[in-house]
Amino acid sequence: MTALAFHLAAPIRDKEDTRLFYRDLLGCKVGREADTWIDFDFFGHQVSFHVKPEELTSAHSNAVDGKDVPVRHFGAILEWESWHALADKLTEHDTNFIIDPYIRFEGEVGEQATMFFLDPSGNALEFKAFKDPGQIFAT
Repeated sequence: MTALAFHLAAPIRDKEDTRLFYRDLLGCKVGREADTWIDFDFFGHQVSFHVKPEELTSAHSNAVDGKDVPVRHFGAILEWESWHALADKLTEHDTNFIIDPYIRFEGEVGEQATMFFLDPSGNALEFKAFKDPGQIFAT
């Protein structure tokens, strides 16, 4: 079975803050919406946000490379240059990173760029890129 894209649903506090963040900062196209929810084309995948502030909780973290990675998070794998452009844009917009943009395994097989930050509702996002995209699913 082949999927066309993945779908994710997550709670938010405020639909308009979410629209501004995902549309204006991350460049995601707005899809369908109603009073209490909004969909986005999240880098080719559908993400639905439902206004449910009572369901928002802080994510617990696990240590990875000596950094506290939020266990509950989602994001996208970008092309190497696109990741760097997004990291620069987020830095210019004074994004409060959970984990600042950095390169893991620099100069090694599996070299990857990663960063973590929160959306306006506190949903944790990770954006990463692999120097060699063939390493995305390597074991």
